Amino acid sequence: MSQHGEDAEKPPGRNWRFNIGYLLFALIGVLLLHRMWDIHQQTQVIPYSEFANLLREDKIAEVFVGDQAVRATLKEPMPDGQKQVLAVRVEPNFAQELEAAHVKYTGLVEQTWITTLLSWIVPVAIFFFFWSLLARRMQQGLGSMMSVGQSKAKVFVETDIKISFADVAGVDEAKEELQEIVAFLKDPATHGRLGARLPKGILLVGPPGTGKTLLARAVAGEAGVPFFSITGSEFVEMFVGVGAARVRDLFAQARANTPCIIFIDELDALGRARGISGLSGGHDEKEQTLNQLLSELDGFDPTIGVVLLAATNRPEVLDPALLRAGRFDRQVSVDRPDKNGRVAILLVHLKKIKLDADVDTSQIAALTPGFTGADLANLVNEAAVLATRRHAQAVSLDDFTAAVEQVIAGPEKRKRLINPRERRIVAHHEMGHAIVAMALPDTDPIKKVSIIPRGMGALGYTMQMPTEDRYLMTRTELLSRMTVLLGGRAAEMVIFSEATTGAADDLQRATEMARAMVTRYGMEPEIGQASFASERPRYLDIPGLGPTQSEASDETNAKIDAAIRKLVDEAFERAISILQACAAVHRESAQQLLEKETFSEDDLAPIRVAVRERAGNSVAATPGAAARIVVGAQQPDS
Repeated sequence: MSQHGEDAEKPPGRNWRFNIGYLLFALIGVLLLHRMWDIHQQTQVIPYSEFANLLREDKIAEVFVGDQAVRATLKEPMPDGQKQVLAVRVEPNFAQELEAAHVKYTGLVEQTWITTLLSWIVPVAIFFFFWSLLARRMQQGLGSMMSVGQSKAKVFVETDIKISFADVAGVDEAKEELQEIVAFLKDPATHGRLGARLPKGILLVGPPGTGKTLLARAVAGEAGVPFFSITGSEFVEMFVGVGAARVRDLFAQARANTPCIIFIDELDALGRARGISGLSGGHDEKEQTLNQLLSELDGFDPTIGVVLLAATNRPEVLDPALLRAGRFDRQVSVDRPDKNGRVAILLVHLKKIKLDADVDTSQIAALTPGFTGADLANLVNEAAVLATRRHAQAVSLDDFTAAVEQVIAGPEKRKRLINPRERRIVAHHEMGHAIVAMALPDTDPIKKVSIIPRGMGALGYTMQMPTEDRYLMTRTELLSRMTVLLGGRAAEMVIFSEATTGAADDLQRATEMARAMVTRYGMEPEIGQASFASERPRYLDIPGLGPTQSEASDETNAKIDAAIRKLVDEAFERAISILQACAAVHRESAQQLLEKETFSEDDLAPIRVAVRERAGNSVAATPGAAARIVVGAQQPDS
C-alpha cells in the first residue's frame, strides 16, 4: 500500500490531539517569554523626594524625562542590585535642577500599544520559528522510515557508464554470450524475427575477481540503456517485509525505464536455497524476499526490454527454483583466464603505467598461473609501486617478479630476527624442497629459493612455476607433487634427525592431496574405482554445522585411512632417498643459501645439473612432474 494511502487511513482524532498538545505548549511558552520581557523592562519606583536626594548626592548618571514620569540610571547599583529608578512626579523647574547638577537628561517616550503588541508578537514569532524547524526534522525522520521499503538500487543512465567490451579482456567466451543480449536490447525486432525472445535472466558464475561485475557494466555501456545496480544484501533489513517491498519497487522502477538492465551482485546473499537457514524456520525474511523475486521473474514480460543480470561465486547454494528455465535462462561461466587471457588482461592494465621497453607481457603471464583479472590488476599496481619505491624511470620485469612474490608469499620481513640454528634449519628445509623438485624428471623449473621471512608465518619459500596451464593431473604427477611437498620435512630428518613445526602446512597439503587421490579420483588400487567424497554443499544440506560425513562403511573408512597413510609414507620415503643420494649437494647449497639468503634461477642452474647426476636410481621407479607455486617452512601455528 502506498504511503499516501496509509496517511489517508489514519483516524483524524489522533492528529487533533497532537495539534492541541502543541498549541497548549505554545501558549505556555509565549506567556513565559512575555513574563521574562516584563521583568527585564521593570524598574524600581521611588518617591520623587528620594529621587531629588539622589540627584543632589550626584548618584545619577543619566535621566530619561517623560510626560508623567522620570527614569534615571544610577552610577552605582542600589543594595538590591537595581541601577534604574522611576519617579512618577515631575516638578516644573526639573530641567533647571538637572542642569545645575550637571546630569545628562533625555526625553522619554512612554510605552504605547505598539510596544505592548511587539512584546507579544516577538516571543510568539521566535517560538514558531523553532517549532517549524523541529516539525521539519520530525517529518524528515518519518519520511525516511516510510521509505524503508524503497529500492536502494544505484541508477546509472546511459551517459554514466563509460565501460565497454573493449575494457574487458580474458573472458572472450563470456563476452560472446553477453553480446547477444546487447544485440537484443539494441534491435529487438531483428533478433526476434524468428520467434526468439530475450532471456529473462543471465547468471554470471565464477570465482571472485574474474570480472563478473565489470562484464555486467560493459553490457549496459554497450547497450546504452539505464543500469540498476544493487547487491543482494541490500534487500534485507531488520524490518519484516522490507526485502519483498524493495524487490517490488526495483522491478516497478525498471518497468518505468524500459529498456534497461537490472544487476544484482552477490545473488547468494538473497537467493540462498530455502530450508537451509538452520533454526530460523521456514518463513524468515530472506525467504519472503526470495519468494517475491521468483514472483517478479515470472511476472514480467521479456519483450518490454528488461534484462536481469546477476553474479555469484557460490552457485551451489542458490535455490533450485531460482535457476530453472524461465527465470535465469542462461548461466555464463566467467572462469580464471588462461595464459592468453592473462596476456590480454595485462595489456589492458599495462597501458596505465610507464613500462620498460624490454618487458615481455607473455613472461609476466607465465609467472601468474591461476591469477584472476583482479589479481593481475593488483599485480600491475604493486609492480609500479615497487619501481617507484626504488626511484626507477620505468617498471621492469624484475619489479613484476618481486610483485608476484609479494602477492603470493607476502612482503619481506628482513628485520625479523631468527637465531642461527633456526636459519640453518630453514635453509636445509627450503633446499630440500628444491633438490627433490630438481631430481624428479619433467618438473616445472624452480624459479627462486629464499630464506628471507615473508608474510605472517613463512620463514622461507621455494618458488616453482609451471611453464604452461594444466587442467589434468596423472597419478604419477600427483605423487611427485606430494614428494616435493614433503622434501622439507625429509631434509630436517636427514640433516638434523629431528622434525620441526616448519612443515605443518606441507603435511596438511600433502595429506589433502592423498585424500583426494583415494576418495575423489579413484587412484588407489586397494580402494578401487569409486568415489567416497560427498558433494558439498548439496540441496537442503546445512553448511557450517560440522564436517562432511563419509558415505562409506566403517571398514571402507579404515581402508581409506590406511591408503592415505601409505601414499604419504611412500612420498616421504622417496624424498628421503633423493636427499640421501644428493647429501653433499644438499649441504653445500644450503650453506651457500645461508650466505646469499636468496637463489635466483641462474644460481640454481649448476645445482640442478649436480642433482640430476647424483639422483639416478632414486627417482627411476616413479617418474613424474611436480607443479607448485610456493612451498616453504612455516612458523608454529601459522
